[in-house]
Amino acid sequence: MSRSTLLVAASLVALAFAPSARGLNPQIAGLQIALREHGLYRGPIDAVQGPKTVRAVRVFQRRHRLAVDGIAGPRTRAALGSRGRPLFGARVIRRGTRGYDVGVLQFLLRRRGLRVGPLDGSFGRRTATAVRRFQRRTGLLPDAVVGPRTTRRLCGLPACAWRAHLRTAHPASVHAALGYWSRAYGVDPRLVRAVAYWESGLNNALVSRAGARGVMQVTPSTWNYVETVLVGRPIPDTLSGNVHVGVAFLHQLLREFGGDTRLALAAYFQGPRSVRRRGPLRETMHYVAGVLALRSRPPGH
Repeated sequence: MSRSTLLVAASLVALAFAPSARGLNPQIAGLQIALREHGLYRGPIDAVQGPKTVRAVRVFQRRHRLAVDGIAGPRTRAALGSRGRPLFGARVIRRGTRGYDVGVLQFLLRRRGLRVGPLDGSFGRRTATAVRRFQRRTGLLPDAVVGPRTTRRLCGLPACAWRAHLRTAHPASVHAALGYWSRAYGVDPRLVRAVAYWESGLNNALVSRAGARGVMQVTPSTWNYVETVLVGRPIPDTLSGNVHVGVAFLHQLLREFGGDTRLALAAYFQGPRSVRRRGPLRETMHYVAGVLALRSRPPGH
């Protein structure tokens, strides 16, 4: 639903993160720490993917003969070794753990004024003490174990939504949700399937740099619009909920643009206001052509 979504959909392999409105993305702190451990990053651990961070990623990728795109996707993070994985929130972490997620944990604790020692991705005594203090402060059991509840209290941003229960859905479940909501809103299921495939490759765990999430790559603002204006009730943050929001929004765009599929798709990608003011941009037309080409393919191809 944004221009960056096109890059994600076109490759279907790059992992992007979702920054806050101010550019802060705690997951990037883990990346910066890992890059510093490899001697490639000397900037501040600030969770902002600025030029120094991107430059360090590119140097690392070049050295390891990876695609040089400046994005720390799964292959790049795997090459970083033990400090390159997993993302914060993907597992329970405790004292003795080392990894990317521990670096993010240390960064988040330090931002809350707690002393954790060096930001090194190693869960030692000082980090454990800081976790206990944070847990006491927020009414949690002070056990120095960082599970789902502590994770949510530390970071409520979309970028930290990679928790243990979020997995790439089995294709059958995705297809079932696409079919169900297509029928519910009377939208061509082939069109819905094509949008979902182009947007995410049917990957419900995907999060784009613009904050778009899930199978239909829904941004928080679109989710809020669908809940408050189109549906009038909360929609659960599940695979089915993500497809529901995407299909409801697409249905509304088809209505707004008088059933013109091309303009509706353009608005899904570029935004309806922008399409009305400026018309579809060149990137948008590439998106529209790609989705329509996928719509013509038989299911399973």
